[in-house]
Amino acid sequence: MDKIIQQFEVPQALAGQRLDKVAATLFTEFSRAELARWITEGSLTKDGAACAPKAKVHGGELLLLEADRSVREMWDEAQSLALDVIYEDDDIIVLHKPAGLVVHPGAGNPAGTLVNGLLEHRAELRSLPRAGVVHRLDKDTSGVMVVAASQLALRQLTQMIQDRAVERRYLALCEGRMVAGVDVDEPIGRDPHVRTRQAVREDGKPAYTEFRIVQRFRVHTLLKARLGSGRTHQIRVHLKSIGFPLVGDRRYGARGRLPPAAAPELIRTLQGFKRQALHAHELEFSHPATQEPLHFSAPVPDDLRRLLDHLDQDA
Repeated sequence: MDKIIQQFEVPQALAGQRLDKVAATLFTEFSRAELARWITEGSLTKDGAACAPKAKVHGGELLLLEADRSVREMWDEAQSLALDVIYEDDDIIVLHKPAGLVVHPGAGNPAGTLVNGLLEHRAELRSLPRAGVVHRLDKDTSGVMVVAASQLALRQLTQMIQDRAVERRYLALCEGRMVAGVDVDEPIGRDPHVRTRQAVREDGKPAYTEFRIVQRFRVHTLLKARLGSGRTHQIRVHLKSIGFPLVGDRRYGARGRLPPAAAPELIRTLQGFKRQALHAHELEFSHPATQEPLHFSAPVPDDLRRLLDHLDQDA
């Protein structure tokens, strides 16, 4: 068991919000469900008193977490991984995550994750919650990510993401020939029937995605997607909800659609594409220490580039 003792003062910017939501913003190392359980048990207190997870905060309170936690994953183990670092300084690390790499340890992936590789790359990240990871990409989504490398950057980037001041743009290849771009403003929550999936549902959290057409193929469309929020599987869920699932995304409705009379090579490439065709292409934000505007991009990975080339030839 690990003994956890952490405390934060509630900033005025979070005044009026629920205790469990504020705790999830401040204690970023832990899941909201875990924090809610500790609040209910009295292990996470507000000004020394136990409260309900839905209790409101007013700003200035002291949140104290004293809890025991079973160690299941190797969050502290440094492991040698070939990281594709695009940029780094004392405050941030920007990297290109390949498809197939899990971001942090969890059920089924206790080690061999991006976090383990980051700890080998820079040992000081041990002092930061989640080794400085402030946003995630799904295992099979490739693309650019920023990691906080200092306490200042962790605070600033976490707040910037919450304030939607970090611009994240994706390339998404979907099944179906979309006529025009579309903005999807639909709340997302856990699928009530399959716990490993998310779904559009009225009682979910607000979620907004802009989709713009980059290129149309015969029965597929390449889109640029911009996130207005950061819900789990957001792009995948929103595309499924409008009938244009991502290529390769069987979890969210992909059917392996083929163009009529397609060339054998295109058929093989489409049928062999086993991950969701989603790539975090661009990232824009202000440097957390210098406020300098920054823009980073990650090149389209070889498997997706090959598929796009075949679709282009087919079109």
